[in-house]
Amino acid sequence: MAEFTLPKNSKVRKNGKVHKSDGARTVTFKVYRYDPDSGENPRYDRFEVDLDSCGPMVLDALIKMKGEQDSTLTFRRSCREGICGSCSMNIDGSNGLACTTAIEDCDKKEITITPLPHMDVIKDLVPDFTHFYAQYASIQPWLKTETPEPSGKERLQSPEERAKLDGLYECILCACCSTSCPSYWWNSDKFLGPAILLQAYRWLADSRDEHTGERLDELEDPFRLYRCHTIMNCANVCPKGLSPAKAIAETKKMMLERSV
Repeated sequence: MAEFTLPKNSKVRKNGKVHKSDGARTVTFKVYRYDPDSGENPRYDRFEVDLDSCGPMVLDALIKMKGEQDSTLTFRRSCREGICGSCSMNIDGSNGLACTTAIEDCDKKEITITPLPHMDVIKDLVPDFTHFYAQYASIQPWLKTETPEPSGKERLQSPEERAKLDGLYECILCACCSTSCPSYWWNSDKFLGPAILLQAYRWLADSRDEHTGERLDELEDPFRLYRCHTIMNCANVCPKGLSPAKAIAETKKMMLERSV
């Protein structure tokens, strides 16, 4: 990939080339750039950001780069609070959320930012989530029941039943875990991956859901569930501190108990 660096003190706002900050404290960001409409190969561009006029998070730096140096720089962002999962990307070799990753926690000399790995890229730091969301839809992520809804009431759970959903419902579908999983890299066409399997277990663990057998039948496949080899990359990178590997293990346990 080509790398572009302009002479010291150059100031440009197009094509992502380096803008030299006049600030005393600067950090260089090496950012992946790709525009399929241009017909050009992917490349890295370097941006220098003045930390004294920038917020503390990587997302703050990206917004500053886009606003002051190159308006064509493309990335997703929304809540800026680690809730929506929109700004998931690879930062210095590890998947995470740009809005919750502090600049000071990264490499101080040069911070490399790329899209989530092993996904098609729409533009720059924006991966194509079409297949990921289709996999999510395939597990039917909603409450499925047969018994009539209680008249004028919600379907109730005991505190103990509700506690079983802790560590599951918090998933924000940022795909950091799935795109850190080698099994998902190799078999993403058939293996659902950590994020979707955690979401699947969220409904298996819900005491109000009455389609447990049907849900397990849908997962009973050599690839959909069983490509997980407990590498634990998923738990290591989850920005919400969840453990998809544990959810997958609990699903396998339910499969075993059903067959006994």
